[in-house]
Amino acid sequence: MNNPPESSIQFQCPQCGAALKVGTSMANNKIKCPKCDLVSIVPNQSVAGNVIAEQTAPPQAPPAAAQRPDQSTLQVDQPIPMPASQTPNTSVSAVADERKIGADTPTRKLYQKIRAEIEKVFIGQDELVQGTLVALFAGGHVLIESAPGLGKTLFVRTLGKILGCDFGRIQFTADLMPSDITGAPIFNMKTQEFMFRPGPVFTQFLLADEINRSPAKTHAALLEIMQEKRVTVDGTTHQLKLPFLVVATQNPLESEGTYNLPEAQLDRFMLKLKADYPSEAEEARILLMHGGQNNLDEQLESEIQQITSPEEILKVTQESADVRIDPRLVDYINRIVRLTRQWPQLYLGASPRAGIGLMQGARTLAAFMGRDYAVPDDVIEIAISVLRHRVQLTAEAEVEGQDVDQILSGLIRSIEVPRLK
Repeated sequence: MNNPPESSIQFQCPQCGAALKVGTSMANNKIKCPKCDLVSIVPNQSVAGNVIAEQTAPPQAPPAAAQRPDQSTLQVDQPIPMPASQTPNTSVSAVADERKIGADTPTRKLYQKIRAEIEKVFIGQDELVQGTLVALFAGGHVLIESAPGLGKTLFVRTLGKILGCDFGRIQFTADLMPSDITGAPIFNMKTQEFMFRPGPVFTQFLLADEINRSPAKTHAALLEIMQEKRVTVDGTTHQLKLPFLVVATQNPLESEGTYNLPEAQLDRFMLKLKADYPSEAEEARILLMHGGQNNLDEQLESEIQQITSPEEILKVTQESADVRIDPRLVDYINRIVRLTRQWPQLYLGASPRAGIGLMQGARTLAAFMGRDYAVPDDVIEIAISVLRHRVQLTAEAEVEGQDVDQILSGLIRSIEVPRLK
């Protein structure tokens, strides 16, 4: 006997008024509006067979939360789960007040300009774009897991042009040596001396393509570089230019000829992001934009403008450190990280560096929103990206085919969300 189709819940975003549509299983869960990025709670619905009894938003919600039948509905594909300890009757307006956009600060203006400039040549992948910018302005690095051909190189090159930073790329292969990354001394016949020749790592935006195709000794060359942003060769230390961002990619589909990244290397990445295939509408825009015989270099030169500089990036990074973190929010972050070490389905938990990454990422997200204080939603929004590569499943969980993102989502839901005043 076939199961009846899942009913849907339709309601409006309390901030921008966009009509949202989700399945009934998302009742009382948090979702993010695809237009304004506001996180709100899905209202309850009464279901009788395939007929949905119309239900108004909670009493505290603003009038705009009522459904307008003449407005097109947006399907929300990636809901943000609500912690189980969150009271189901929390009003949509209360969440809107907590996650509302702050003042029109210079940091928020800069973030919006960067996003708008990227969209001129790079379509979709919002998680990738926002996560990479968070890592950049928080002083971290990004590991991207995706299939080939999704525009990772185009994105990094575009970002480098917008921010006025140098771009470099290393194609990792099985025979790549550490000196191929860091550089090596070269004997100068004229001076009869050895001179250091910098490797491709001496840049500001480094794309480490298919990083898991090289053995561990090659990965080890990046440990000092990513943590301390310097290179030591023959006892001499060479500082890298700031800002410095490593965007590494690995292909989840192929296993032959690849090496698993060691825990020490994975822990150097602030975020692990997953890039998925674009939607039908986004892919159509990609075909129209890049389907011609256009020269990519000329396109980037003519369409993309530099709107900031490395000096301004460093300034914004320092200002983001002043975003307030309430002590209860610090305790919330600490509980999330420590619980990963006790969760029954996890063999290896997250390190203290994960908690630092969560705090830095929450501060940066708050600054992007124009706020000088962080809220729990900032932590929840990036928690899985910060933790998914720092934990390991038990053998039983792997045999059962459990997904690490789902396990982490359940872990986060089990912790009571603090209410900040």
